[in-house]
Amino acid sequence: MVVHGPEVIDSGRAIGLINYLKRHGSVTAVLGGTMGRVALIDAGLHDAISIISRKRPSQSILELQKANDVIILLNQAKTRESGLAFGAMVVQAAGLGKPLIQVDYGGKFVAVLRGESEEAELARMLSSDLLLDILIPPSLNSVCTENGNIRRIISAVHPGELISINGTVVGRATESRVEIIGKDGRIVSMKGVKPKQHGLEKLSYVYLEKAIIRSGSIRRSIDAQSAVPGLVGSHICCKACGIGAVFIDHCAEDAFELAQDAELAVTVGDDTTAIAGDILSRLGIPVIGIVDGDLDRLAGKTAMAAGSIIIQVRPGCDDVVGRLVKENIFGEKCRVFCRADDLVEQVKEIAGESLMEIKLF
Repeated sequence: MVVHGPEVIDSGRAIGLINYLKRHGSVTAVLGGTMGRVALIDAGLHDAISIISRKRPSQSILELQKANDVIILLNQAKTRESGLAFGAMVVQAAGLGKPLIQVDYGGKFVAVLRGESEEAELARMLSSDLLLDILIPPSLNSVCTENGNIRRIISAVHPGELISINGTVVGRATESRVEIIGKDGRIVSMKGVKPKQHGLEKLSYVYLEKAIIRSGSIRRSIDAQSAVPGLVGSHICCKACGIGAVFIDHCAEDAFELAQDAELAVTVGDDTTAIAGDILSRLGIPVIGIVDGDLDRLAGKTAMAAGSIIIQVRPGCDDVVGRLVKENIFGEKCRVFCRADDLVEQVKEIAGESLMEIKLF
């Protein structure tokens, strides 16, 4: 089973389906995506569902089919339409292989994405026992190429939702269908979106065909939770044995990998700091965040590890200060070794007159 997204974990349905499937055979469960890992840690399920590495669902499917008879793709989409679109995109990326069945608790359906009569029988059993509808998945081509332009289509968007590409907010939806057009690695136009120019400027080269495009919060169900974030065991990472500081600039969802065995992370950007800080709080790793007050709240409710420091600079200056920090402190290195208070002083000195406020956690 490939578990996608935090919502199906937060709701308890992921572990419920794992226990159900165990009554019918052996089960291997893996996770796709970063915020799902955070949800697993919070739920104490990181031993039940593998979170060894961050992979796309299609990549996990390709790996699992080598040793398994049937693959279950489990998710909890916002709507039935978005759930069907997600399943179609995943099977398109995964290509041919072992039977694949999608179970979507958000869209309330079961669909055979790959397979024949035997899989249809399994789908009917899942549908009956889980009280979900059986649907025929649509064919979908969400990626179109024409005259050198790449066009991505996102369906079932709620007007007003944030639109992000690889974790960077590029605008707010104005329609339920969004089109993003790119050429030569740049976003050249968007339809159904009120663009955020500052966000578009942060994107350098974008491989639009493979980019992760989202609408809405990256963890919708967290707003309804009041649980304290969980901490993982030392088999993943532990602040006590961490060394050095790492630099995270607009790639917050890679924080697990980037900060592996570190004791501190320097983050650039409001949402990057909020998301990376939230992820790393599960590992007990504090951040030195460089922000300018331009928070989109892409992650909703977030936490920070004790010892974190937020350095707020003048509007529009966080990227400038972050770039100078990278050049003057980290250079070509991915990790530097110095005392946290010394690092803070260096960042403050680089910020200079643009420094506005410092907040301690």
